[in-house]
Amino acid sequence: MKIETTLDAEKRQFKGLLWVESIVDYVVNRQNADGGYTFVQTAASNAQDTYYGLAILDLLSLPFPTVKQTVKWLRKFVPDNLYSHYYVAKALKLCDENPHRSLRAFLSIISSQRGFGTIDVYAEVDSEFEATFMFTELTNMIGVEINREKTINWLLSFQNKDGGFGAHRHSNLNSTYHAVASLFNLGYPVKSLKTTLAYVRSCEKQSGGFAVIPRSSSPYMEHAYYGISTLDLLGEYARYSEKTAKFVFECQNANGGFARSDLGISTFEDTFYAVSILRKIGKLEAMA
Repeated sequence: MKIETTLDAEKRQFKGLLWVESIVDYVVNRQNADGGYTFVQTAASNAQDTYYGLAILDLLSLPFPTVKQTVKWLRKFVPDNLYSHYYVAKALKLCDENPHRSLRAFLSIISSQRGFGTIDVYAEVDSEFEATFMFTELTNMIGVEINREKTINWLLSFQNKDGGFGAHRHSNLNSTYHAVASLFNLGYPVKSLKTTLAYVRSCEKQSGGFAVIPRSSSPYMEHAYYGISTLDLLGEYARYSEKTAKFVFECQNANGGFARSDLGISTFEDTFYAVSILRKIGKLEAMA
């Protein structure tokens, strides 16, 4: 006889919402014995997937299975760069735990070396301001003082004539989101960025979703997430929420996870984006 767990009991609220139940199964079936998570079954746990796995369950208002084991794995993990520090700290916060003691010293070193930001990033990074976004979020999380005015002015120097943000005078939605989110973290009144709102609207597609640049033909999950999230920060809503929801649902695979497009493989990152989008546009309200 199966003993009902807290997670099983909470899942009963989704009775009839098979697409939600399949998301939960997709995530919990990819938790390893060490407490960490990976979107590829049998692969080693990693910090990014552990954060996204927890964040997905949190968006669905579900408890974390074997959370003590997850915390133990996070405590043993040794972050060695901004990205790993970010995912570990965010995951620990979801578990109501304090970040690693080394985080404060690490952020202080970055602040003294890089100052207020850098556009020198790896090719696989979503935007040149992603590191600044992570840095500002972490400094707010643990109360590290930085030169906010200087950082704000640095970010605003990358706002282009079309209202979007991007290095070398080329705007794109990814960079615009991370710049606006960083400015928000720094206390800047982002709702005053009217030309930025116009730029985001120009990336919004009548067929659903968002494009990375205006008039681009192919929407992807991350662009929909960045578009919806930027509009949220600017105090606005998507114009084509029903069609955007349709696009998102078309990206859900048979295993319950979501992909970048209707032809891709499921990942925790894309599943997090999908659930976040559906929550922001009010498609998860029926879960209550």
